[in-house]
Amino acid sequence: MSDTISPTRMNLLQRRSRMAQARQAADLLTRKRDALATNFWGLVRRARAARTRLIRLSAECYRILSLAKAVEGPEVLDSVAFVDSRRFSVEIGTANLWGVEVPEVMGNGLYRTMLERGHDPIAVSWRAVECADHFEDLVSVLLSAASIEATLAKVGDEIRKTTRRVNALEQILIPQLREEIQQIATKLEERAREDIFRLKRVKKKLAKRRRDRRPWEERSGPGRGAELVSRPRRSVGWHRGEASATVRGLSCW
Repeated sequence: MSDTISPTRMNLLQRRSRMAQARQAADLLTRKRDALATNFWGLVRRARAARTRLIRLSAECYRILSLAKAVEGPEVLDSVAFVDSRRFSVEIGTANLWGVEVPEVMGNGLYRTMLERGHDPIAVSWRAVECADHFEDLVSVLLSAASIEATLAKVGDEIRKTTRRVNALEQILIPQLREEIQQIATKLEERAREDIFRLKRVKKKLAKRRRDRRPWEERSGPGRGAELVSRPRRSVGWHRGEASATVRGLSCW
C-alpha cells in the first residue's frame, strides 16, 4: 500500500467501489473481445474467399487480355481502351461493429454494357468486349476485397487494444486494489482490537476503584463522615476551660 493512502474507512469504501468498477469493466471488455474475435474469424474467412476470387479472376483477366493482344493486336485494344476510358466514383463510408468504426468501400456504376461503353458491335471484336467485362468485374471484386481486408485490420487492431486493457485491469489494477483493500482492512482490524483492549483496561480500572472505595463506605456508615466534619472544635475547648475553673475554685476552699 502506498504511504500516501491513510487506512480509513472512507478509503476502504473507495477502493471497494473501484474494485467493483474494475471487475465490471474487465467483464465488459472481455465480452467485447470475444464478440470481436467471433466476427474476426468470420472476416478472415470472407477475406480469404475474396482474395482467392481476386487472384483467380486476375489470372483469368490477364489470360484473356494476352489472348486478345495476340489475336487482335495491341493497336486495336489501345484504340478500344481510348474510347472506353472513363472515371468512376468510389464511396468510402463507416459502419459500427461492437463500438468499432470499420470502413466500407463501395463503387457506383462499375459494370456497363457494350453500348454504354461506346463500342461499335461491328468494329469491336468479342474478345475485346470479353476483356472489358472481366476487368470491370475485377475492379468490383478488388473494391470488395479492400473493404473486407480494411475491416479485418481494424477489428484485429481493436482486439489487440481490448486485450491490453483487459490484461492491465486483471493483472495490474485489480491485484493492486485487492492488496490495498486487504492492508487497509488489516489496519482497521488492528485499531479495533486496540480500542477494545483499551476499553477493557479502562473498565477494569473503574471496577477496581469501585471495589477499593466500597470497604471505606461500609466502615464509615451513611452520614457519619459528614457529622464528624460538621462538629465544632471549640466545644472541646469550652469543656477544658470549665474544668480548669472548677479546679481553681476547689483550691480556694
